[in-house]
Amino acid sequence: MTRTMEPAASAASAAPIAPAAPIAQASPAAPDAAGPFAGPRRAEALVDLLVTFLETGSPPAGLFRPDVFCDLTVPQWRLQAEGVPGLVALRRAGHPAPGLVPRRRVDPTPTGFVIELEERWEQDGQSWYCRELMRADVEDGMIARISVYCTGDWDAQQRRRHGREVVLLRP
Repeated sequence: MTRTMEPAASAASAAPIAPAAPIAQASPAAPDAAGPFAGPRRAEALVDLLVTFLETGSPPAGLFRPDVFCDLTVPQWRLQAEGVPGLVALRRAGHPAPGLVPRRRVDPTPTGFVIELEERWEQDGQSWYCRELMRADVEDGMIARISVYCTGDWDAQQRRRHGREVVLLRP
């Protein structure tokens, strides 16, 4: 199923480098058609909680397992965190200000979901923008592992340059 990126429903206003670990193999989906979720509405609710975290910097209850693992890749760098406090510290180190997720697309996977999104925020008097792709593995209805691939943060100057040099066919 292909879906276009849609505006997000919500509009609420560093860890040390760890040695590389082997990529974990996804476990097969449970026989329940809902996969790792309690039901289809739980999947949507979990995605909404993730967007709330991205917009506020504070993880809502029930979003992450206490032992959550985050693997973040940004241009020419990679960082990891384990546990909710470590993940929150990693997020705030890169995006300390609240922001908005004006667009997102979510696709379910046998073990969770993939979300493609845009983020916008204001920090130190500047407007910032980035695009991210996240793959989340869900266990017990909460995110257990999340891999984040970020384009890097674009300031207003970079967005203007991009606008001058590139014509996008779709947003």
